[in-house]
Amino acid sequence: MIALVTGASSGIGETTARRLAREPGAQLILVARRADRLHALADELGSATVIAADLTDAGAPARIVEQVEADHGRLDLLVNNAGAAWRATFEDGGWENMHRHMALNFDAQVRLTEALLGLLRRSAPSAIVNVASTAGRVSRAGSGAYSASKFALAGWTDSLHLEEAPHGVHVGLVLPGFVATEGFPQRELVDSRLTRRLVSTPDRVAAAILEAGPGGKAERYVPRPYWLAAAARTLLPRAVRRATSGKLQLATRTKADELP
Repeated sequence: MIALVTGASSGIGETTARRLAREPGAQLILVARRADRLHALADELGSATVIAADLTDAGAPARIVEQVEADHGRLDLLVNNAGAAWRATFEDGGWENMHRHMALNFDAQVRLTEALLGLLRRSAPSAIVNVASTAGRVSRAGSGAYSASKFALAGWTDSLHLEEAPHGVHVGLVLPGFVATEGFPQRELVDSRLTRRLVSTPDRVAAAILEAGPGGKAERYVPRPYWLAAAARTLLPRAVRRATSGKLQLATRTKADELP
C-alpha cells in the first residue's frame, strides 16, 4: 500500500504515519512544512518519501503529484489531515480569519485531491480520508471560522464519495473531538475529572483513519460518543446552543501543530 499523509510532522499525522507503517508492504509519503521533522520520522520508520511543502502554495499540488508519480507510480491512500485553527470571534477576526482557515483547512485539501485524483483512480481500489472535526458538525463561539472550514470539508466529502465510488475510490471522513497532542495537551479538560473523558488520543484517531480508508467506513467520530453531539445539533438545536455557550468554549480543539 502506497499512502500519503499530510500534516505528518507531528500530532495526528505523525501518529497516523507510524500506524500505517505497520501495515504489510506499506510505503509512506510524508508531507508537511517542517522538513527536519519529516526526515527524522522517515529515518525512524526505515523508509519513506519526504515532501516538504506548504499546501497553500499554488505550485505545491503539482510538485507533490510529480514526485509521487516518479517515486511510486501509484497511490492507494490519501490522508488529508493537515490543518490549523486560530481562535477569534467574527468581530475580532473578520473575513481575514475566515479566509486563512478556508485556505488551509478546505481549499488546500481540495486542490491536493484534485491533483492526485487521476492517480488514485488508476490505483483503484483506493481511498481518500478527510480529517475534519466534530466542530464540523457543531460550532461554538470563537471558533466559527474553523467550524466553517470543517463543515465545508465534511459536506464535500459526502459528495466526493458518491462521485468517486463508481471509479473504485472510497472517500471516508474522520471527525475528532478534543485530542491531546504535543502542541495542544488540552489541559483544561484533562485536569478535570468531569471532562477528561471527552479527550481522545492521536492513536485512536489514527485507528479511525484506517477504518475510514482501507476499511471502507463512511465516517468515524473520535471518541465515538461524539456522534451524539452531532445528532443533538440536528434534533435539539436550541438545547445545543445553550450547552455550547458555557465553559467548554474555552477549550477549543486546534491542530496548529499539524500545519502542512
